[in-house]
Amino acid sequence: MRMNGRICLVTGSTHGIGLSTAKVLGALGATVLVHGRDGARAREVAASLSRDTCNANVRSVQADFAQLAQVRRLAQELDSALSRLDVLINNAAVLGARGAHSADGYDLTFAVNHLAPFLLTNLLLDKMRQSGPSRIVVVASEAHRRATLDFGDLMNTKVSGFLTPYQRSKLANLLFARALARRLAGSGVTVNALHPGLVRSHLFRNSPTLLRVLLSSVGRVFMLSPQQGARGSVYLAAAPELDGQSGGYYHGCRRVAPSAAAQSDASAERLWVESARLTGLPA
Repeated sequence: MRMNGRICLVTGSTHGIGLSTAKVLGALGATVLVHGRDGARAREVAASLSRDTCNANVRSVQADFAQLAQVRRLAQELDSALSRLDVLINNAAVLGARGAHSADGYDLTFAVNHLAPFLLTNLLLDKMRQSGPSRIVVVASEAHRRATLDFGDLMNTKVSGFLTPYQRSKLANLLFARALARRLAGSGVTVNALHPGLVRSHLFRNSPTLLRVLLSSVGRVFMLSPQQGARGSVYLAAAPELDGQSGGYYHGCRRVAPSAAAQSDASAERLWVESARLTGLPA
């Protein structure tokens, strides 16, 4: 697979899966935009990847996905600066502490994992249509199988358990990908989602102490490296056999069926309308 001349934006690519994804795409010859919340860290990573891959076309962009105003600002900057956008990988995610809120007052996990990529993707769609054929990749998770969405409590005020908001956000990712794929049918823009595996990453840095201890000891035996976790994202971004393929959910490089809840067109449409309202977009 070669990506020469293609421009790829990888969100959340200063650590973990995103960083490994950006590195492989850079090695394949793509122009890679390394996104991070911390601008200094993003610049440092972009410079390091440029050296490691001998690719001068690795650059950094900055936006805090806990602030929708910054997502809008990033989209405007990219729309003005880029001649095209061939691949958007929605990788950024958090596992927020219970009760944590975004700058807009939303549940932090729901805001960063779903509302931010929903807004960014929609604001960049015109650019991606103009660049077609182009690809949108959504990094979801098998954690979605344990979730159902409560449209009366999208901000998770009534949930118990540390993982429930994250599981719901990953279900929201899949419903978003489903609704988006239907809207983009025939446009030259494809949308696919994936589960990268259980990966050693920064995702669990805010988890309870006991969970962090277990993951850093026993968990290291069976958890994947970030490099292994990135394979699915790279595959969906670059594999020539996926030209024109849209609306799929992949476990690594293998297409699988998501949960029944993730296949609900009614839920996908309802979530789209609610997400548009919460982000200030037309439904």
